[in-house]
Order: sequence, then structure tokens, then C-alpha cells
Amino acid sequence: MHTKNIVTGGKKLTEAKKALIMLHGRGATAEDILGLASHLNVADFAWLAPQATNYTWYPYSFLAPPNQNEPWLSSALALIKDIVSDINAAGISNENIYVAGFSQGACLTLEFVTRNAQRWGGVAAFTGGLIGDKLYTENYAGDFKNTPVFIGSSNPDPHVPVERVQASTALLKSMHASVTEKIYPGLGHTIATDEIALANKLIFS
Repeated sequence: MHTKNIVTGGKKLTEAKKALIMLHGRGATAEDILGLASHLNVADFAWLAPQATNYTWYPYSFLAPPNQNEPWLSSALALIKDIVSDINAAGISNENIYVAGFSQGACLTLEFVTRNAQRWGGVAAFTGGLIGDKLYTENYAGDFKNTPVFIGSSNPDPHVPVERVQASTALLKSMHASVTEKIYPGLGHTIATDEIALANKLIFS
């Protein structure tokens, strides 16, 4: 199960007015995803990047039946909720909390915010979709209240089918998120400079 091992950057939590939770991809590290923050307009944010145990948030594909990824998936979601509570305790409300992730971390980002839909500061999912062999709509509740969300991905992508990206976008929009989706032909499994520019414009402006 995931331990609470968080790498931080940016402003101190006690001094910041906004916070960014960053979720790394499979096989990567908290330091890796924290490096992305230097390309985003978040210099005045507190940055918090948890480290997944064994460098993975859950063992199988995000398209596997969710019970196959337990108890790791529930542990990861609980860890993020715990981090949100810590940020709240420092005086930062959820409308000033932002969540961003890449690949497996992008899937976890979308899964967490959609299970806890409310007004967040903003959400950036670089190559990801909602988790499961299908969309388990009974897991999702709340109202995003026009939270800005950016979802970018490649077509094709070796891990994330574009159909799941599109289905995720539609579900978030149905819950009143303000979603911008951009699919890049033949981008590959990476983050494009255009995605960073769009995230800065739409989410971190």
C-alpha cells in the first residue's frame, strides 16, 4: 500500500495561497513530475508530489476491471484525499487546489477529481482517462461548478485509447466541468510543448 512520501517545491504550504498536487506516471518518480512545475505558471503555488510505492499507483492497466487494481487504487485515492486535507488545514480551500498528472498519474488525477467533483482550482491530465474496463458512473458524484480541465493525448497512444479520453471528457462535461480536450495525431506517449502552453493558458493563467 502507498505510504505518505511527498516531495515538495514552490512556496511553503504555510505561505502559499494556491497548491498544486502532481501525480507521476508508472515507473517514474515524484521528482520527475515536480520538474514539470518549472514549465507551468505556478511559481507562487505550493507543489506537492507524492511518491507511489514501487513507482506505480496500481499494478495493471487503467483499463483493467478496478478490482484487479485493488487495494492499490483505493490506497492511491485515499492518499490524495489525505493530501487535500493537509492543504485545507494550511488554510487553502479546494477552489485553490489544482491537480495535474501524466499517464498513470493523469488517470489517477481524473479519477480522483471526478469521484470528488466540486469546484477545484483546475485540473490538467496529460495523457489519461477515467479508470476501469468501462466507466463506472456510480462512482462519480458532485458538480464541478465550471472547474477548468485540460485533457491532452495522442492518437494513437500505446496505453490510452482516444475513445476513453473522449468518453471521460463527455462525463466530466456532464458534471459541469469546463473541459478542453486536445488530441494530437502521432504525438506518442509524452507531453507536448503545446499541451504545456494550453495548460498555462486555460488552467494556470
